[in-house]
Amino acid sequence: MFREMRRGKQLLSTEDTIAVMNRNTNGVLACLGDEDYPYAIPLSYVYFNDKIYFHSAKTGHKIDAITNNSKVSFSVTDEDTIISKEYTTYFRSVIAFGKARIVEGDEKLGAFLSLVKKYSGDQPEKSQHKEIDECLHAYIIAIDIEHITGKEAIEFVRAKK
Repeated sequence: MFREMRRGKQLLSTEDTIAVMNRNTNGVLACLGDEDYPYAIPLSYVYFNDKIYFHSAKTGHKIDAITNNSKVSFSVTDEDTIISKEYTTYFRSVIAFGKARIVEGDEKLGAFLSLVKKYSGDQPEKSQHKEIDECLHAYIIAIDIEHITGKEAIEFVRAKK
């Protein structure tokens, strides 16, 4: 169902792909928006239990798009160094495809806790739990990943050899 990456030599291992997801703090969610225009939203996320989670207000373009069509993609750029003399960039990135859904119950609480730990893990635990309690009115969206790949510049591949 999903295309094989054209430049297979540049494919990151599953372990390296997950490392990219874990070390970064923002990505771009792409969905089908109003009038079938692509709608891409930069957002903070956490990769947890082999899913991508993010929080959202309960109304707006993003929620409408996800509700109308749950198929989404999500991309993260890990590295993008311009090498002007070579007319290129040395890059590393990940793209995931999956279906987005609103989560509830224990899954919602676990995802909220993971988000708080990722972005505010240095704060006192009491403060973290207070924040979670105050934010439970928001949605937590999960992307159930169906396909994920990482890719890096050929120069990074050659440097590993």
